[in-house]
Amino acid sequence: MEPKIIYETKDFLIINKPAGLLVHRAANLEEKTLIDWLLKNHPEVKGVGDDPENRPGIVHRLDKDTSGILVIAKNQESFDYLKKLFQKKEAKKTYLALVWGRVLPESGTINKPIGLKAGTVKRTTMLKRVKMVKEAITTYGVKKYFNDFTFLEVAPLTGRTHQIRVHLASIGHPVVGDKLYGNKKIPEGLDRQFLHAESIEFTTQEKERIKVAADLPDDLKNFLNYLESTSKKV
Repeated sequence: MEPKIIYETKDFLIINKPAGLLVHRAANLEEKTLIDWLLKNHPEVKGVGDDPENRPGIVHRLDKDTSGILVIAKNQESFDYLKKLFQKKEAKKTYLALVWGRVLPESGTINKPIGLKAGTVKRTTMLKRVKMVKEAITTYGVKKYFNDFTFLEVAPLTGRTHQIRVHLASIGHPVVGDKLYGNKKIPEGLDRQFLHAESIEFTTQEKERIKVAADLPDDLKNFLNYLESTSKKV
């Protein structure tokens, strides 16, 4: 459950977050979080951000059961710079997702605003009786087809909560293992949603263009290998 630092400068960290680790504390939950790890190992993040009491250094977030790349600012100047990059869509994030069904066309853009269902934590593209509606754009491309699944590369151009999961479910192809937006049983051999933040690319304050990537974790890699060995590729 310990995150791994895969890139570090004086201004920011890029870590590989394991699945199962909360980024910050949720209401009524006492489990360890990424914030706990950060404050212990990188106390310089304390006081950084627009909500430093609860999310010091956190520029963007990942769901608890999503693994992969996460950027953390180590000082306020870096936080402000990185936040602006995300707001201006100048940081390119790439995810890997396995979804139900055969996705067609093989590449496309999902441009559907997302809102919050009143009284729930669930987001939706169905905009009746919802609040906090915001623009949301996601692009995707097929990497491989299996009998019952499609393996996708996905890029969110905006940063809405649950965006990839909501958008893929909205086109009839929910992420495999997604308990909130999926409507099928998690397949044997998979213990969580198949969603991994593979890479991020952006220009640093020093005008250096960087791209940092995190390999698909073993649990997801093993499930893909299982599909390779048991499914007829189509």
